[in-house]
Amino acid sequence: MLEQGTISIHTENIFPIIKKSLYSDHQIFLRELVSNAVDAIQKLKMVSRAGDYAGDIGEPEIEIAIDKNKKTLSISDNGIGMTADEVKKYINQVAFSSAEEFIHKYESKSDQPIIGHFGLGFYSSFMVAQKVEIDTLSYQEGAQAVHWSCDGSPAFTLEESSRTTRGTTIILSLQGEEEEFLESARIKNLVKTYCDFLPVPIKLDGEVINKQKAPWRESPSNLTQEDYLEFYRYLYPFQEEPLLWVHLNTDYPFIINGILYFPKMRPDVDVTKGQIKLFCNQVFVSDNCEEIIPQFLMPMRGVIDSTDIPLNVSRSALQGDRTVRRIGDYIAKKVGDRLKELFRDNREQYISAWKDLGTFVKFGVLNDEKFKKQIEDIIVFRTTAKLTEKVAAETPVVEVQSSDSDAWQDVTPSPSSDSAPSAPYTTLKEYLERNKERNENRVFYSTDEATQSTYIELHKNQGLEVLFMDSFIDTHFINFLEREYQDVKFTRVDSDLDNTLLEQDKDKEIVDPKTNKTRSETIKELFEKSLNKPKLNIRTEALKSDDPQGTPPAIVLLPEILRRLREMNAMMQQGTAEFPEDHILLVNTAHPLIQNLANLNQGSIIQGDGESSTNQLVNLICQHVYDLALMSQKGFDAEGMKSFVERSNEVLTKLTEQASK
Repeated sequence: MLEQGTISIHTENIFPIIKKSLYSDHQIFLRELVSNAVDAIQKLKMVSRAGDYAGDIGEPEIEIAIDKNKKTLSISDNGIGMTADEVKKYINQVAFSSAEEFIHKYESKSDQPIIGHFGLGFYSSFMVAQKVEIDTLSYQEGAQAVHWSCDGSPAFTLEESSRTTRGTTIILSLQGEEEEFLESARIKNLVKTYCDFLPVPIKLDGEVINKQKAPWRESPSNLTQEDYLEFYRYLYPFQEEPLLWVHLNTDYPFIINGILYFPKMRPDVDVTKGQIKLFCNQVFVSDNCEEIIPQFLMPMRGVIDSTDIPLNVSRSALQGDRTVRRIGDYIAKKVGDRLKELFRDNREQYISAWKDLGTFVKFGVLNDEKFKKQIEDIIVFRTTAKLTEKVAAETPVVEVQSSDSDAWQDVTPSPSSDSAPSAPYTTLKEYLERNKERNENRVFYSTDEATQSTYIELHKNQGLEVLFMDSFIDTHFINFLEREYQDVKFTRVDSDLDNTLLEQDKDKEIVDPKTNKTRSETIKELFEKSLNKPKLNIRTEALKSDDPQGTPPAIVLLPEILRRLREMNAMMQQGTAEFPEDHILLVNTAHPLIQNLANLNQGSIIQGDGESSTNQLVNLICQHVYDLALMSQKGFDAEGMKSFVERSNEVLTKLTEQASK
């Protein structure tokens, strides 16, 4: 026996802490041991290049072996190995990492970085093993193989070994409750999760079980479009193809490699869910990046790999790392730069992707001041204006950040020339500039194209451009726009009507000598009497149109302030906004139905014992006109809808009675 002693530690309770608390997930031990094995292989290559080893380094490989009878799991490499003195120095001194010392000595000879900075990584073995053994032979000429063993107490043994092959084998005698790691399927799954892209073949029962090639470490010129798509499918199977992607490859101010994808997004996407996988030197660290990536970048997918992100022993350590936080800010800036460049150089593609990117961009604007300043001028909205933009073919775009010039390069084939026209989109500044003579500093917008279609058509027919702000995030985004553009008035199309939409010749209306009232005043009184709703504000206006029959007979308006108070109260109470009794019914006096209704009312005869059938019909039609207007504002509850159906049937009955006479 070469030596017997105790491991150099600062507390006798270190092993219970390691076993229970070193990592939040015990399965991490395999990542640590395989990473150490890769390090050993890379170190051998480095000393060979430095001329300190003249032997044949052979084909690098890592072999994982399972012995169910002995309940052992072994990880072997054919790397640099260790001498007895190195075992004492690097193993017996807990939390001492050999990586940094080795890097300083051989840093100029490396083409593959040392994963390193493990420290306690080897000791993660004791989370699952009741005994850990190391059998190792150094590359150094004449070295003696040694065998180290520890049962999880501070005591260890170090003795000579009969090993004859260079490298190291770690043997874990698993604890009874950890025997799941004796199953081949479990080990394969862990290798795929954590070590799939390590540049060394990892074998289990003679079969290579890892991919080895990390696309994000490749030069973009070596990757085809299919390579990028295949990698995305591998990371996110059964998902729609991504819109476009960004290949990051830069060494300033950090060393970062990665591929970030802009995925197809749905309106109900949870923008707080992390989708970016974090790697360090091709070793998987986490797919839960809330602590690393700015929240608004969470919808993105792909891989970020940085040597400036250490393999820490816990998520909390990763979260508190200042460099990691700065990397998140840096990537956010690069994403903003890319969006700006795409908007400037390929607006067709930008517009094509906006349906999915729009929510992502707006969320970023609302939550990150720096990002807002970057892209606030490229936020676009669908518009009713007849513009001439076309959508590019939906071919994913490859965007590459060059490490040489830090410039972006588009390496995507040009879109086909037969692209179909898109729904027009415009920026807010373009909208204001285009409409400054007609409605300076006023923006008309719609939040629901279907229910507000009547109002939209009224504006379109009079040449007023309407923007669509109808995504789920736009309720908050409109408030942001009003803060940013304080001199601009934002008006929803159903809150009030611009004077442009109304005939302005009321003074020319003929006064009926019998009643001394204009036709508009008579119609107003008719509706007030028929509806009998004291809180309802009835206005009579003639909507401007070349085809009065094509305009609505009446519309309900909800003033902007009242509507927002209603929505705010509903949000605070976490309920549905009740339609307020205080609203406006604008009766269109130019519509043939309203004119016929007025004539019908004049011809009605009040009988001695009550209303005539004609008068009853007039009242029913007034109510029906109001009901139809109310429906466009979603103003019916269940009871209201029931009453509407009953009144509609009654109107039809009355009409058929009169028609059959």
